[in-house]
Amino acid sequence: MAVQNPYAQYQNNKIMTASPAELTLMLYEGAIKFCNIGITAIEEDNIPKAHTNIIKVQKIIDYLRETLDMKYPVAKDFENIYVYLSRRLVEANIKKDKDILEEVNTHLRSVRDNWKEVMRVGKEGGKA
Repeated sequence: MAVQNPYAQYQNNKIMTASPAELTLMLYEGAIKFCNIGITAIEEDNIPKAHTNIIKVQKIIDYLRETLDMKYPVAKDFENIYVYLSRRLVEANIKKDKDILEEVNTHLRSVRDNWKEVMRVGKEGGKA
């Protein structure tokens, strides 16, 4: 019988029991993490690692965009943000440009922080 890595098991349980809002937050956190790794890889001139991590960020952004519920007006704003970030990520990957990745990361942090605030207000609003 194979013994599972306790951390991997914890992470899996965390994902399986998360609300949609928490999953979205996890995606933002992952994109920020991979963007940071990409920045470090560029600084270390590790082109394959930079490419791999920029692609991971792109895939997360693509997924977030694909799952937007366009019946809400704010979804169009998120779509515009995601389209812009995708374009900048392609440019960063082609040029291996750390400054572009830092800009993308700034935007990701801002969106993540706003998302956290929406989650907080939503929880407080749910209390009667």
